[in-house]
Parts: sequence; C-alpha cells; structure tokens
Amino acid sequence: MKAILYNHYGAADVLYAGEVNKPVPQNNEILIKVHFSTVTTGDVNIRGFVFVPKGFKFIARLMFGYNKPKKQILGVEFSGIVEAAGGSVKHFKPGDKVFGIDGSGMGAYADYKCFNEDSAVLIIPQNLSLEEAAAIPFGGLTAYFFLKEKADIKPGQKALIIGASGGVGTAAIQVAKYYGAEVTGVCSTGNLDLVRSIGADKTIDYTREDYGKSSTTYDIILDTTGTVTYPGVKNILSKNGKLLLVAAGLPQFLLMFRSSLFGGPKVIAGGGASNEKKEYLEALKKMAEEGKYKPVIDKQFDFDKTADAHAYVDTGRKRGNVVIRINI
Repeated sequence: MKAILYNHYGAADVLYAGEVNKPVPQNNEILIKVHFSTVTTGDVNIRGFVFVPKGFKFIARLMFGYNKPKKQILGVEFSGIVEAAGGSVKHFKPGDKVFGIDGSGMGAYADYKCFNEDSAVLIIPQNLSLEEAAAIPFGGLTAYFFLKEKADIKPGQKALIIGASGGVGTAAIQVAKYYGAEVTGVCSTGNLDLVRSIGADKTIDYTREDYGKSSTTYDIILDTTGTVTYPGVKNILSKNGKLLLVAAGLPQFLLMFRSSLFGGPKVIAGGGASNEKKEYLEALKKMAEEGKYKPVIDKQFDFDKTADAHAYVDTGRKRGNVVIRINI
C-alpha cells in the first residue's frame, strides 16, 4: 500500500511517498481504509520539532527516536471506512464510516490503518463529511480536555482564547460556547471575522491591542500559542481564575508545580495522550450532531502534496485545520 514516509528529522521535504505492507487486523482491531488525515502541530513537531516548547526538544527526541524516527508514518487523526474487522470486534462492521486519533501510533498517512476498537475511534456524525470528521479529534480533544476536564468550565464564566484562529483555538471557542461561557477570541486582524463566525462573543486584535491590559477579568484564559506568561496576564485573571497552557514550555511547567505545592495562580499545562479518551471523543461527537461543533478547514492537499501541507503548517499561519486527501 502507499504511504508517506520519513527516515530522519527535518523540514517538510524529508517526507516522501513509498510502499509498505498492508496491515492485518488483530482480533480486537478494525482495518480502516483511510480517506482523510490532517497536518496537526503534533505531526510537524514529531517530524521536525517545529513548535516543541522550550526545554522539551530533548525529551521529544527520547520519546520518538533520538537519532531517527522510531515510526516512519505520521498522521495522528483520520477518517475512513472500515474494510474488515477482527473476530472479537463488537461495535464496528465493514462499511462503517469512522473517525479517530492515534497520537502514539500515528500511521494515518497511508492507505490503511489498523486500530483497536476500544481506542478513540467512533462512527462519524451523520451531519459531517469524512473530511470534516478527520479534523475533529486533535483540536477538539485538546480543547475539551483543558476547558471541561481541567477547568470545569461553567455557564456564565468568561473565557479568553489566545490563538483563537488555529486548530485548537477554533475548537476551544466552540467547546466553551457549548458549555455556556462568554468567549473572547484573540487573533490577528485577518482572522477576526472567522473567530466571530464560529461563536466568539468578543474579539481582540493582538496587533492593535494588548489583551493583557484589558479592563475585563477572565475566569479562564487558554493559550494555544506558547507565548503567554503568568505575569503578562495576571491582572486580567480573576481571583480564582485558571490559566490553561496548551503549548507549555519548561518554565510554565515549573510554575504549575510551584503553584500546586505552595499555592498561587491556578496554572494547568500538559495533556498529550491523556486527551485521547473515547468518552471525550463521544462528547465532541454529540456536540457535532447537535450542530454546535464543526471543525474549521483552512486548506486541503492531495496525498502527493503532503510535504507542501506540512510546509504550510510550519509557517504557523494556518486557520483551523489542514486536511490531506489520502483516498477519495
């Protein structure tokens, strides 16, 4: 089967098309013909450590292979159609349209992928296309994990989303609105209309206004950019407010540990594989079925242009999600 491979770390041009063996499902696995995948920050970080937070590049290399990648096929999230099912599979059958995420195994940049039926994979919502469903898990699960599971967002709270036009940011706006928060999105001038169109009550153009000097205080501040520091937002964080750092570096983790040990600002960082729970994905699916959550798709690239898709995401300027057409 065809796949996009890479043998060493580097820029987007390390990716190339090749052939690998088609996987065979185990008893508890489904064989998925992949139709769509995406380019997430996770994918470009594993390929070239593009957005790896300060102090974590060494750790990332230990996880994914110090001198060269342990796994040659990227692709964290996916959608497709079940082609075969192992003998003990109970919840899926051939022909089912599914979507899911596999942040540790990856492998969605290929014709086929095997996946345990108990992992983060579900039947796609009927009101979404396969390409839209492929873009649900990464941004949506990150937003859900921080806003709902960690911050326990509630109706009437004020939430500030910094980096509101990216894959996680566009998801966070919709998740926060679903749970009844008043949402302010921070982005550049060209993305203000997009952020408003998906539900933001207010917007701040960071190129013209310093959100850290706002007269409003927020119960929740979620930063997707990795640029926010506690001193920069302490004056706009409410007394019992929570600072959520999606792309936290070592200094932010130290602040989180210090606050948990000695008291102080409620700082929450981290996530990773702990986001990838089936129950979280089911919550996002419910939102989508209710018409309250729809992934924003910026661009789509053909399979043989996967390197171009990665190069585009490397710029840090994508709006929402970038989709790769694997089999259409």
